[in-house]
Amino acid sequence: MEPTPEQRPHHAYPDHWEADVVLRDGGTARIRPITTDDAARLVSFYEQVSDESKYYRFFAPYPRLSDRDVHRFTHHDYVDRVGLAVTIGGEFIGTVRYDRIDDTGRPASAPADEAEVAFLVQDAHQGRGVASALLEHIAAVARERGIRRFAAEVLPANNKMIKVFRDGGYTQRRSFEDGSVHLTLDLEPTEKSLAVQRGREQRAEARSVQRLLAPGSVAVIGTGRTPGGVGRTVLRNLLAAGYTGRTYAVNRAFDEGLATLDGVPAHRSLGEIDEQVDLAVIAVPAHRVPEAVADCGEHGVQGLVVLSAGYAERGAEGRELQRELVRQARSYGMRIIGPNAFGIINTAETVRLNASLAPESPARGRIGLFTQSGAIGIALLSGLHRRGAGLSSFISAGNRADVSGNDFLQYSFEDPDTDVALLYLESLGNPRKFTRLARRTAAVKPVVVVKGARHSGTNPPGHAVPVSRIPDTTVSALMRQAGVIRVDTVTEMVDAGLLLAGQPLPAGPRVAILGNSESLGLLTYDACLAEGLRPRPPVDLTTAASPQDFRDALAEALADGTCDAVIVTAIPWVGENGEAETGDGQVLAEALTKAVAGGSAKPVAVVHVEIGGLAEALAAASSTAAPRPRTVTPAAQPRAATTATPARATTAGPPAARGAATAPAAPATPEAAAPEAATSREATPRAGRIPAYPAAERAVRALAEAVKYAQWRRQAAVPGKIPEFLDDTIDEAGAAALIEAQLATAPDPRGRPLSHDEARALLGHYGIDVRPALPAPDPEAAVAAAARLGYPVALKTTAPHLRHRADLGGVRLDVADEEALRRAYGELTDLLGKPAELLPVVQAMAPRGVDTVVRASIDAAAGAILSFGLAGAPSELLGDTAHRLVPATDRDAAELVRSIRAAPVLFGWRGSAPVDTAALEELLLRLSRLVDDHPEVVSVALEPVVVAPQGLTVLGASVRLAPPPARSDVGPRRLPNY
Repeated sequence: MEPTPEQRPHHAYPDHWEADVVLRDGGTARIRPITTDDAARLVSFYEQVSDESKYYRFFAPYPRLSDRDVHRFTHHDYVDRVGLAVTIGGEFIGTVRYDRIDDTGRPASAPADEAEVAFLVQDAHQGRGVASALLEHIAAVARERGIRRFAAEVLPANNKMIKVFRDGGYTQRRSFEDGSVHLTLDLEPTEKSLAVQRGREQRAEARSVQRLLAPGSVAVIGTGRTPGGVGRTVLRNLLAAGYTGRTYAVNRAFDEGLATLDGVPAHRSLGEIDEQVDLAVIAVPAHRVPEAVADCGEHGVQGLVVLSAGYAERGAEGRELQRELVRQARSYGMRIIGPNAFGIINTAETVRLNASLAPESPARGRIGLFTQSGAIGIALLSGLHRRGAGLSSFISAGNRADVSGNDFLQYSFEDPDTDVALLYLESLGNPRKFTRLARRTAAVKPVVVVKGARHSGTNPPGHAVPVSRIPDTTVSALMRQAGVIRVDTVTEMVDAGLLLAGQPLPAGPRVAILGNSESLGLLTYDACLAEGLRPRPPVDLTTAASPQDFRDALAEALADGTCDAVIVTAIPWVGENGEAETGDGQVLAEALTKAVAGGSAKPVAVVHVEIGGLAEALAAASSTAAPRPRTVTPAAQPRAATTATPARATTAGPPAARGAATAPAAPATPEAAAPEAATSREATPRAGRIPAYPAAERAVRALAEAVKYAQWRRQAAVPGKIPEFLDDTIDEAGAAALIEAQLATAPDPRGRPLSHDEARALLGHYGIDVRPALPAPDPEAAVAAAARLGYPVALKTTAPHLRHRADLGGVRLDVADEEALRRAYGELTDLLGKPAELLPVVQAMAPRGVDTVVRASIDAAAGAILSFGLAGAPSELLGDTAHRLVPATDRDAAELVRSIRAAPVLFGWRGSAPVDTAALEELLLRLSRLVDDHPEVVSVALEPVVVAPQGLTVLGASVRLAPPPARSDVGPRRLPNY
């Protein structure tokens, strides 16, 4: 007789099912399995559910749970019967349960693959997305336990529950039976369910940051009784910024008779405050922080900014304190900025929040700034202030234990007050998610990143996140693939941010240069060429040019269809008395601003030397200038240059550059050769602020980043795809069976490398043909192998220390006959050692071509990466290797081939025949598909891949299999735990 569900064995508690999630309103909650210790919590939860919700759950009046019900709902085997609960403050606010059933609807065990599912959410928490989060997690649990379908019975009047199932994105069937709606959901994730999940994630995480940046009230916990100190400084800054909400000073050491401090209500604890407190800024010693967090949680605070230090930056003990801080805050539904944070700023007129240690709140602007370093945050705020730039928001996250750069991207994506997102990052907790979010955000607004700690191979103190082992050049390439503008210094970040926030995107790389200094114009011209731009010959207005001459020349350049951007160079001009005028930047700023007021959709930048007040005047002019379009128009067809130039203008430039300048020939995508219209900036047209730079190189570098970003935007508007023809030549099931068999025989849990023949077999399932290499342990075996393959052949060693080292004499090519083969074999062994050490093989010769290397590998933090380069010195010595994230599209493959510096060798360099790059791109796509379909394939190296004018030949392949690493970017939504 089959045992009843209660009689079946119980499995160990699955702690990996525990997860912190962000709900729809931005608050957090914890999802965990229900245990036998939850009986009291379950009863208390049920008592707070309305009679109507109970009726919808049980289809009948059900005022209370019986002892049997409580036992059944708290005792699970975590396989056939599973219950999950959502908790806040340790108490249940929602539950979900599934029971495995057979075809007749009776309780069953595996291999039955269907389960009945039911939800119950407290009425006070309905509408927060609790049921949607539970559905994601219970579906993931069910798939793990071999369940493929959910069945649910819902009363027709229970519209909220029907909507949860309908909006989940899963394939479903619906019928009406016996007065109820019968729903069946296929649990296999679909493109729609994944999109729904990520959309909910984006809205929830953006809302969680928005609640921190726009609170209705703020309490500063740890406000000093005397001036000075961290807490008192934050309170002073809040008041100085004109914060529009309610402000409270909190310190348990306040005298009982103290009613106000600096004009705001003073309290000894949050419990004394009668009104809701949305945000708490904690500035107390680390050992008192848990008490403050508990006080906040018990009184409904929504978020925390923890300025206190003494956490993970202090070592292992501090790291554990930091983890406990996050656990405690999340248990109350609160998110944390910090600890060891510098603070947050929101310049919106309706908020005016400066809950930071910055003594002066920045001006209101269109730049959002996130930094993981307080010192860098101070420097950036100071630099932006000196340049006359404003911010929309600022977060300095300190140790970044909870709120991270990923959350800031979620917020920036939909923030209407932010046009550009600037991020200084020292670690990436979830690089896969970062690239996904950055790609989506960059499609509508620029994302500029400086990555600190690039070469140390470790994370900075306090950043308890997985360490990525991939080189910084690879990280940079992957960011570029996602549309991120990666710069090296905070100065470059500010330079790029000012241009992108104030100017439209360029339609192409053609640059007009004009100014009153021939030398400064030539420096700008050279800098443009160095950055890959296409500058026109500089127009010299001479040192006698007046501001009106600048205005006329700029207006003409903006109207000229043969340029996509304008750089104005200026030195102090000569007045009527022959003396240089050094201080009248206001006059020049007005002239330039009037020139751009006509609405031309071209970016303008100014390079100036010793013109006092020009940058400030240009910044001030942006508030009064006429609005300029924020879209990019297509580059016009070249036409004859107009002859109407300022009276004193002359053309300057190197003799070879007179006339239209052209870029050096290089492999390029069609978009680079013929600029097309970039997509809209997705922003309301606003007055354009003309950025000013003290050096030509800085202005040109910022413009070059804008050009590359605009090109990426044009390409991203039409996404690449994976060709359908691959499906016809791929045996995914055969590859999976081979992988399973090989891992079953691997004694090492870290996996095992495949032999040459095993690797050939696996790659063959994906249409990748590796040329056979026959072992030659002695001369006779070599002769027999050559006879089998046919002359000419190659004789080469496969010993690890000699593999791919033709320079050491371990390879003999074009061996024409038996005599030559025996001679080559003898030379090889005489020179390098015994056959048993060399492991020689014989291989048929491949058609001549270019030797390349194709690799794929799995990084624990960044995920699967596809790499390409030329074999030998270019990639090994010079690091000339390109990288893309997997899965790669046809566009990614094409860019991969063309983005290495040695790419001209593939396209007919110095009169050689161009090779078959189409075949090379197909190989890249096949390898990408292999590692994407089978995460157990943790490393593949195809070397060399000889690409001929027609086709290619893979001469060597090494593959390593291992149990698939855990992925943090798939599965149901969850906050990271570091």
